[in-house]
Order: sequence, then structure tokens, then C-alpha cells
Amino acid sequence: MEYTQLGRTGLKVSRLVLGTMNFGPQTDEADSHAIMDAALAAGVNFFDTANVYGWGENKGRTEEIIGSWFAKGGGRRDKTVLATKVYGNMAAEGEEWPNYDRLSAVNIRRGVEASLKRLGTDHIDLYQFHHVDRLAPWEEIWQAVDVLVQQGKILYAGSSNFAGWHIAQANEAAARRGSLGLVSEQCLFNLMERRAEMEVIPAAEQYGLGVIPWSPLNGGLLGGALRKQREGGGARSTSGRAAESLKSKEQREQVQAYEDLCDKHSLQPGDVGLAWLLTRPGVTGPIVGPRTQDQLDSALRAVELTLPEEFLASLEEIFPGPGPSPEAFAW
Repeated sequence: MEYTQLGRTGLKVSRLVLGTMNFGPQTDEADSHAIMDAALAAGVNFFDTANVYGWGENKGRTEEIIGSWFAKGGGRRDKTVLATKVYGNMAAEGEEWPNYDRLSAVNIRRGVEASLKRLGTDHIDLYQFHHVDRLAPWEEIWQAVDVLVQQGKILYAGSSNFAGWHIAQANEAAARRGSLGLVSEQCLFNLMERRAEMEVIPAAEQYGLGVIPWSPLNGGLLGGALRKQREGGGARSTSGRAAESLKSKEQREQVQAYEDLCDKHSLQPGDVGLAWLLTRPGVTGPIVGPRTQDQLDSALRAVELTLPEEFLASLEEIFPGPGPSPEAFAW
């Protein structure tokens, strides 16, 4: 496994991030534990979750599964860089009440305490804002974060799904307080969805944030979706965002050209999609969310894959991306 610094921090993290969103809803506790053991054995030390994972009446369940894995001992917690998130409403189903969501100081404190309990740990390494809160002032957010850092309950703060100017606003406010500010941004970024290159990633690089792409295979579209459809598989590519994309003639042709290119070079599309992200400036590592051990093994191959320059150029022809701002939309 390769490691890199998380943004401008001194923290070393693996270049693949284990996403745990499927733990609970898709993968039972025993299999989730086995996947986490296998990831740690392979050198993956960066695990990502969120307080709402488990969803609906089971929100919080994913953190509990991770907590029961930590409780097995064997240095599991000490070896893991643990990231979770706050923003979504965590009130019990049917008992919605004010201040159980968003980024008020009240909810940040409540969210940390609840996550620590579910995770069975005394600290969270990276506490991420799952969405920007357009109502909470950054002075309030950073005051709450600074207190939690001083208490040793969190070490770093990160963002998720922020615009470039949100990153700038957040870190300028932190600088005025003498606080560290955001050290990472988790954003939607892959070969097919490259809008983050316009402003989000440049802002992250300018302010020293590590970029953590989610949905690196665009909902399965970049994992050989068309081939799997022909073979009677590929359930993910027939639902949600992936299914909508395949309704577009242009995008379907892009995916076909991509799969043809991978076949020509005897490469697996999923491996290529992850390996391409590892070549992108500012990217710490993509989040992979395996539901099975086989899916984890597939993702691990991408770290060892080197894509030749001519191959990268061919990918650019298929998926050109918008380019940086303001050139992306102006002269």
C-alpha cells in the first residue's frame, strides 16, 4: 500500500480510503468485520463513515458496526485513521426536533458525543461536515470545533460536498481565529464527473486540503457496466444515477469507448477508474465502498496499476472534463 500526507497535515493515510456506507444496509456485521480486517491487513489505514449511515430507522448502525470491530482489540483502533461526518438529522424516526441536524454548535457537540459512543472510541481523527450549512456562521462552527480539539475528542476537521468558495470562506474564517481549518474535502469526482476540477479541487489545493473523491466509479458505470449488462449482471448500473446516465446516447457511447479502450489494453475498467484518480493533482485517495471481499480485492489492485501517458491521453479524449475556471465557461 502507498501512503501520502492528508493535505497540509503531518498525518499519513493510505491512498485508498475504505468507505463503510454499505456496512449494515448491504453487508452484515460479520462480513463487514471481515472486510475491515482484510483492508487493514492490506495496509488500508483510512476508514470513512458518517453518523447517518445505516439510514432511516437504522441510522447510526454503521458506526456501531465499526465500534464493535474496534472492540475486538488487536490494535484495530490505533492502526485506523477514523473519519466520520455530521450534518444529517439524527433525531429518532417520527420524533424530529430542532437542532438535531446541520452545523450549529449545539448539534456539532451532540453529534461528536453520539458518534464517539457508537464508535466505542475516545476520539475521531477527522470530523467532516457532510454538507455546507448556509445558516450557521463559520465563527460559531470553528468555536465548537476548537473546543472539541482542545478536549481531544477530534483532531482534524474536513468538509464534504463544498463549493470552492465555501472552502475559501471556511479557511479564511479559521485563519482569523488562528485555527487549523479544513484539511480535507470529500467530493464527487471521477472520469465521468469532473466538475470538481473547475473550482473545488483548485481551492482545495490552494488551501492545503486533501481531496477524497467519492463515487470513484460513478455509481458503477466505470466498472464495466455495459459488459456486465450484456452478461446479465451489473445491478448497480440499472438503477439510480447510473441508469439515468445510460439513457443518454452520448454518455452510453462514452462508457462503451471506455470499456473498449480497457479491453484493448487488457485492463479492468474498475481498476482503471481508480488508478486514474490516483494520478490527479491534489487527490489523497478515492473512497471505495466494497459490499464483498472480492470488491475490496479488486480495488486494491488499482494502487499497483501504472497508466502509461498515451493511455491517459486516450482517457482524456473520451472524458475531456470541463477544465479549470474561468476558462471552463469564459474566454
